[in-house]
Parts: sequence; C-alpha cells; structure tokens
Amino acid sequence: MPEQMNSEFNEELHRGLKERHIQLIALGGAIGVGLFLGSATAIKTAGPALMLSYIIGGLAIFIIMRALGEVAIHYPVAGSFSAYANHFLGPLAGHVTGWTYWFMWVTTCMAELTAVGVYIRFWIPGCPQWLPPLIALVVMTIVNLIAVAAYGEFEFWFAIIKVVTIVAMIILGLCMVLFGLGNNGVPTGFSNLWSHGGFFAHGFTGMIMALVMVMFAYLGVELIGVTAGEAQNPEKTIPAAIDKVLYRILIFYVGALLVIMSIYPWNEIGTQGSPFVMTFAKIGIPAAAGIINFVVLTAALSSCNSGLFSTGRMLYNLALQKNAPATFGKLSKNGIPYTGIIFSGVCLLIGVVLNYVVPAKVFLYVTSVATLGAIYVWALILIVQMRFRNGLSEEQYSKVNYRTPWSPVSNWIVLAFLAFVIVLLFFSPDTRIALYVGVVWFAVVIAAYYVFGLNRKDTPHIHPVGPSESNQ
Repeated sequence: MPEQMNSEFNEELHRGLKERHIQLIALGGAIGVGLFLGSATAIKTAGPALMLSYIIGGLAIFIIMRALGEVAIHYPVAGSFSAYANHFLGPLAGHVTGWTYWFMWVTTCMAELTAVGVYIRFWIPGCPQWLPPLIALVVMTIVNLIAVAAYGEFEFWFAIIKVVTIVAMIILGLCMVLFGLGNNGVPTGFSNLWSHGGFFAHGFTGMIMALVMVMFAYLGVELIGVTAGEAQNPEKTIPAAIDKVLYRILIFYVGALLVIMSIYPWNEIGTQGSPFVMTFAKIGIPAAAGIINFVVLTAALSSCNSGLFSTGRMLYNLALQKNAPATFGKLSKNGIPYTGIIFSGVCLLIGVVLNYVVPAKVFLYVTSVATLGAIYVWALILIVQMRFRNGLSEEQYSKVNYRTPWSPVSNWIVLAFLAFVIVLLFFSPDTRIALYVGVVWFAVVIAAYYVFGLNRKDTPHIHPVGPSESNQ
C-alpha cells in the first residue's frame, strides 16, 4: 500500500495536495516560459510547421507520462525518478538521476528568472536585468518554505491565470481571424500560415531543428511524479492529471500558435518581444499588452516556484538514499524539506549573476542545458517502466489497470526520438554547449559517487508490492 511504501522509504512528508492542486500543477508545469518566451525563437526556426513539431513532441511526452503514471501509482514517493532508478536500476542510477533532476530544475529556474527580467523591462525599460530575478528568487524561496498545501494553492491560482489567458487569446484571436475583430472588421483569415514561404517555410529541416526548443517547452510535465509523495489520493489523482496532458498540449500549444501565426506573418514574430503580447496588442486594447505581460510574468514565477518545490523534494530523497548530506533530510514542523529548498535558492543566485554577465545569451544557454537533463530523466522513466513491467507475473500484470499504450514498442520508439533530439543539439553552436556541460556534469556526478564512498553504503529500497496490493 502507498503508506507502507512511504514508511519503508522513511518519507515523512505531509499528503497535503488535493486533486485540484495536482490537476493544475500538472497543467501549469507544461505552460511556462518555453511557450510564452521560447516560442518566438522556435517560430523563427520552423515557421508555421512548428505546430507539427509540438504535436510530434506532444505524442512522445504522452507516452513518457503514461509510463511515469504506471509506476507512480504503485510507488507514490516524493523521490519519484530517483527512488525508482535506485530500486529498479541500482544505487548509482538513483544517485545520478536525483542529482541530474535537481540540476535540470536549477538550470530551468535560471531560465524562468531570466524571463522575469525580460518581462519587467516591459514596464521599466531602464531596470537592470539582474534585479527583478533577484527579488523573484527571494519571494519564491519564502513561498516554498510554507506548508505544501500553501504551495499547492499558490500554483493552483497561478495556473488558473495562465489557462484563462491562453483560452481568451485563442478565442479573441479566432474572432480576429474569422470576423475581423480589432482589424477594422476585416478577417485576417489563415493565409499567413502558407503565404510567406509556405507552411514548411524552412523545409522539413526547420521543423526538425525546432524540436530542441519544443521539448524544453514541455519540461515540467513530469512534476506530477514528484507530487505523488504528497498527493492525498495518488491512485486517483495521478492518472486523472496525466490523461489530460495530450489534449491540453493540443489546445494550449498548437491552438495558441495557430492563432498567433494566422494573425501575424511568421517572419515578423519575435521582433517586438513575446508573440502573446503582440497578439493582444493587435486586438486594439491598449491595456491588454500590459495585462498579458503580467500573465507571462506570473507564468515564469510559477515555473520557478515549481522548480524550487521539486529540487527541495529531490534533495530530501537523495538524503534518505544517503546520496546527499543528511542535513537535506531535515523537515520543518510543517513537513517541508527546508534545507534543500534554501540550498537550491542559493545555487540559483548563479542565474542572477549570469543575467548580469551575459544577459543576451543566458536564456538560450540554460534552456539547452535543461533540455539535456530533461531528456535523461524522460529516458530513464521509459526504462524504469519496462523494468517494472518485466518484474510482474502474468497474474500481477493482468491487475494493472493503468498501462502505457503499446509498451514496450512505444518505449523504444520514444527513446529513439529522445536520442535524435540530443543529436540535434550538435548542429547549433548555441545549443552545443549543453552537450559539453552534460558530459562534464555526468562525469562529476559519477566520480563523486565513488570518491565519497557512496557505492559502499546501505540504501533503502521502495518495497516492490504487486499491483493488486497497491490499489487496495
């Protein structure tokens, strides 16, 4: 049973996240700076064919999330991928996975903090780009030191803001496309999708090259697994959240891009900031651009908030595995792993420094590094699910109600796709840095495992219960 598994892994976190929290955390995790800010760069790369890139990436993410859900239902612990890797693949894999996921979110939060600096300058052009990220970092760290239910409530309302905004933009944008709203009654139509070099403006190659930024946009959906250890009813809430991922991706990503690129020629997008701000300004409401800028600012803050949440939990689980200093295993009276959160916040100061030193390049650098970390974690989820499935008898498997579609064939196809995305990082000098950093990172983490004698420790394992027992 879930309670038994948590006790065997010595987890003492509070199950304070309700179903509505999990639903909106899952949705909010997939809607962040990658869509609001990164989409402009991706549009330049692929043109209108970017929508196909998002669909392809979305299908891969759906298989990954179903694989995660299949395992998380039976092992609902906050360590998630690190705990699973430790149990199914060995202590070294648990060590590497936990620290890599922590590193991934730290670099992701740096990207979110960078976006905060960009959006604040919409109102205060002369504001130093490093100052707003510093203020945001302090505020988000404080928020994460409150009870987990408060974090869930915070994310719930921030996600609501993002959802309402995107839906409103899609509806108003379609009114402009179909009825000429805000365009002197002249419908813009959909011709911009093929009038400026064709739908595949940069050929099939452009659509493929955009996959790196597309996959970064999806970073965060796996946060559902981390919340499992603090969900009130993981057997119900986790599948419900995952099953909605695919159509949400189609609505929020593809729908929003369809509207934006129908209103504007794709080769003009990105010349005046976020395409979302441009679209609302086009409708003719002067205050709309400022409002949307506020919304995308909250989106960046929300993603950063989730990053601090997940890094704190991952360090907590690493401490339980004895793969991190024991101090990270300390909890506040509200059940918050406060030492891990504070440590992650201090590390994020590096992002503030990068904003001061290389503000123009920092976003591209950190998104590339974060994407590599995410690909590793996603690949591991697929491998763990196959190991989990192989360990079941036919009778146990027959009782698994939540399954990964077409597994293991779908697992191998998505693994090949993820490997292909890594290859794509080679083709741009700006994203190639992720490969260099990645090689150094994995070398350091693996070396640390042996240098500090972690290979000689006794680590706890999550109890391998059968599906019938876990669903009781």
